[in-house]
Amino acid sequence: MTSICDAILSDDEDEVLDEEEEEIEEEEATSSKVEKTEVEEEEDDSDGEDEENSDEEEEETEEGVEFDSSEKPLQISETNMTTKNFNELGVASWITNQLKTMHIKTATPVQAHCIPKIMEGCDILGCARTGTGKTLAFAIPILQKLAVDPFGVYALILTPTRELAFQIADQFMAVGKPITLKCSVIVGGRSLIQQASELTSRPHIVVATPGRLSDLIESDPEVISKVFKRVQFFVLDEADRMLEGQYNDQLKPIFQALPQKRQTLLLSATITNNINHLHKVSVRKPFFFEDKGNISTVENLEQKFVVCPVSVKDAYLVYVVKNFSERNPKSSVIIFAQTCRECQALAYMFEGLGFRVGSLHSQIAQKTRLAALSAFRSKTLQVIICTDVASRGLDIPHVDLVVNHNVPHCPKTYIHRVGRSARAGRFGSALTFVTQYDIELLQAVEKSIGKKLEELKVSAKHVTKYVTKVIVAKKEAELKLDNQKFGEKREINKRKELLLSGMTEEEADKHMQNMKTKRINESKRKIEKLNGQIESKKAKKSKS
Repeated sequence: MTSICDAILSDDEDEVLDEEEEEIEEEEATSSKVEKTEVEEEEDDSDGEDEENSDEEEEETEEGVEFDSSEKPLQISETNMTTKNFNELGVASWITNQLKTMHIKTATPVQAHCIPKIMEGCDILGCARTGTGKTLAFAIPILQKLAVDPFGVYALILTPTRELAFQIADQFMAVGKPITLKCSVIVGGRSLIQQASELTSRPHIVVATPGRLSDLIESDPEVISKVFKRVQFFVLDEADRMLEGQYNDQLKPIFQALPQKRQTLLLSATITNNINHLHKVSVRKPFFFEDKGNISTVENLEQKFVVCPVSVKDAYLVYVVKNFSERNPKSSVIIFAQTCRECQALAYMFEGLGFRVGSLHSQIAQKTRLAALSAFRSKTLQVIICTDVASRGLDIPHVDLVVNHNVPHCPKTYIHRVGRSARAGRFGSALTFVTQYDIELLQAVEKSIGKKLEELKVSAKHVTKYVTKVIVAKKEAELKLDNQKFGEKREINKRKELLLSGMTEEEADKHMQNMKTKRINESKRKIEKLNGQIESKKAKKSKS
């Protein structure tokens, strides 16, 4: 980690694919599924009588009444804006005119503080909540300086996900339209030869994921490295994730290809120890901006949770999505799932129940991922189901509801997920499903965001009507995935990587088995801890 920190700001020297994170989570989820069910059955037997009684006492209400609320205005809130316009920040008239055509007139705090400093030649460490315009905070000054002396590859922007890379490129192209900007997106899922050709043609802006760019540099270091020798700006978007350590191997060849004299800009929605460390150890002290506030999520985001048994969580999910969509027919809903397999299973389940949904995860071809995202942006699709590959930076202004199918293990992930709604001052909602195993995770989220989540009471009586259909649809979805041999290709590719690294077949197989065993044992330890907490609570109840 230290060598990476030094390479970024002291200028000495110096992707893992999205699949790796999702693979770890997927194996944990799979291994824990059976053991969780055993504990549930025991609890369900004792709680069944109480639930029956509470259902009888429950007043008869109309289905979906939980989602009745006064219509919220769509106008932009002034709380996320400043009184400064872009002219006051020293932005050129051609850019301000272009921003006006995009209906952007005043700067957000991160833009108002960072744009002047970047134009002065400072390095930047910027942290601001999701949806506050961080991309334009670095795009505007880069384009203004580029327009004065447009030569070669002027700026390199690295980002952790493919979708975010395309989105950043779109924003550069929109603002840079008057100067006929050339922008290239270098990500996985596209032809290496075509992308190498794009780089050698020296576009003004390169937006890339670290894995693919490092592959290109290492495949032809003499030619590709020279492309970046005159780069003036190096940007790490979602810097907290990029500096977690998993991208170190990919970042090294990229840093080596960059010139020592450059401006480095790091932006993120969350501050981590790595970013704080980077700020302390850097030789060339950067301008440090942090959007101060006790709450890590925006004020216009309504955040609630639903308590439900894990065995019928999918029925609760269907009930919520169906009723919210019916009562808000022009709304858009994003559902976040823990793993690629769970994401695709939920998509097939919803389709089996008659819903039209899209899915977005790393096991889908890039073309299909972009098509699903495009359909959701254009409101052709009302519901999209994603893994955390979509939780970072994606700007879809009209997302009305974010649903967390699981409580994330890392509170920072929750912040990024719910940040897909209530962007740029609009209003939005986030709903998280909490089972008997998730209480501590929920408390960790509340502590991290500095706010208590409100419980949304969902009628168990109404949900019961959906249980049988949902269970059947989910089983059919799982069978479909098994028939497709879902995830097999990823295992083959991982084994191929190990063999190419110099391992023998026996060593590669042993390594993969050891990693799998390690992850399963880790998930078992977590389950044992949860079971211990449940038993402890039962003992306390029996004593009282």
